Amino acid sequence: MSEVPDSTAGSPRPGPSQGEAQMPSTSSPPRRAAWEVLLPEEGATEDMAAFLAGILRPGDLVALSGGLGAGKTTLARAMIRELAGDPRLEVPSPTFTLMQPYETRSGRTVIHADLYRLRGPDELVELGFDELSETAITLVEWPERLGHRENSTLTVELSLRAEYGEEARLIRIDGTGDMRERIDRARAIRALLARSGWDEAERVLMQGDASSRAYERLVKPGGETAVLMISPPRPDGPPVKDGKPYSAVVKLAESIHAFVGMDRALRAIGFSAPKILGENLDAGLLILEDLGSEPVIENGAPRPERYAEAVRLLAKLHATDLPTTVPVSEGIDHAIPNYDLEALLFEAELLPEWYAPAIRGTTLSPEARSTYRDLWADALKDLIAEPATWTLRDYHSPNLIWLPERTGLERVGVIDFQDAVMGHPAYDVASLLQDARVDASADFELRLLGLYIRERRGRDIGFDMQAFARAYAVLAAQRATKILGIFARLDKRDGKPGYLAHLPRIEGYLARNLAHPALAAVRAWHETHLPSLVAPRPDAEPAAS
Repeated sequence: MSEVPDSTAGSPRPGPSQGEAQMPSTSSPPRRAAWEVLLPEEGATEDMAAFLAGILRPGDLVALSGGLGAGKTTLARAMIRELAGDPRLEVPSPTFTLMQPYETRSGRTVIHADLYRLRGPDELVELGFDELSETAITLVEWPERLGHRENSTLTVELSLRAEYGEEARLIRIDGTGDMRERIDRARAIRALLARSGWDEAERVLMQGDASSRAYERLVKPGGETAVLMISPPRPDGPPVKDGKPYSAVVKLAESIHAFVGMDRALRAIGFSAPKILGENLDAGLLILEDLGSEPVIENGAPRPERYAEAVRLLAKLHATDLPTTVPVSEGIDHAIPNYDLEALLFEAELLPEWYAPAIRGTTLSPEARSTYRDLWADALKDLIAEPATWTLRDYHSPNLIWLPERTGLERVGVIDFQDAVMGHPAYDVASLLQDARVDASADFELRLLGLYIRERRGRDIGFDMQAFARAYAVLAAQRATKILGIFARLDKRDGKPGYLAHLPRIEGYLARNLAHPALAAVRAWHETHLPSLVAPRPDAEPAAS
């Protein structure tokens, strides 16, 4: 069926293998949030079922309504088969049993309920409906007999439309809770995939990161791949300082515009950031060139030749005259924020706020925390005044991809730079050489620092090696401090204990950095309040036995 305008959007967009119909007006106009689609035959209904199944999560409720013969059971059966990953699964109507559970290959439970014969709410209690539906995906026919529920609910209303064909159905889709947002995002993704020529690709979930972004690998039938980046605009969190949310204080990207601007700017100066193959900036969606997955590490350790190229890339970047504003699209620019003292200090304070109490069981007094902040402000203030460059901020092994088919510095693929700031060049060097996930010796770090310094001096004869070494120690310590706090927070607040495995490595980095004379006062504070984070002094008296 040819595409026609969406009844709620006012502009053409593709649906899941069927057109979206502008239906005849009725006495009461459709609600603005609802989505209406004409399904001309059963195959289109099954395609829509697969599309809707893709947005469901455990605990969701699907309310299927419509008259007898409207197609509720057909839609439910197709959704259950999609969720189960079994197109031949037997899915009988639960008219007489009321509820029929299914266990899927992914371990999720799906419940199909038909409440037409429900005698009263007490019968649902006897069936254990509330307990089962709390963690299952539950499809309910005749949902008006269920009563109000708190679950995120996908509402689906089907009606016959014989004037468009014997099998034609009109489906009206809406949602409660966060379901409306999920529907809109899913529609935007399908539209972008179709517009960019990736609508036939299989979507494979990729491992995410510690952020709210999600990534999928797109695989076309012929094997061509790309990456779908899903990064909706970041909602403001609660104010944490001077009325500003955390993201504003520490200069995290609020939208996908920052990624797009930095991506195009990095490619413009010859670096291997992924090409953008399709975009929907308002929805926070990008289709990106797939740079692959060949790492710069092996068995948890750096591959020296690959790290050397990553160091040379930074030296070239830092010796380049770079703008502070980069274009995103026509009429839209991205101003790269300054990595200012407020941001650096707020990040450093994550250690006393999260790491000290959660990991070390130490609650610091207000006086101790105030002194800690003052000492860090004194250590950082001179660095803020030095010339700034693009600081990609997450320039470390998870975000570097080796591209052996390319040459020179283009062999280093770079991703995850949306939080880039204007900061000191030593920060990214420390990010690479003191990677939270990689075991590297102090000797290896020193050799690559020497390589960076030689490369910088080769491009700028006035490069100040001593000043850089001081800045490196200070910013490496600040970064280690921040990561200790973030990883403790990911465990304590967000229930992600896997990051704790990296703490000993980061603690070692911090102890190494605190040995620099520029951090003598900060080291003394740690000796008093968190001595386990300080390496023993070479001339220290041995502990009494």
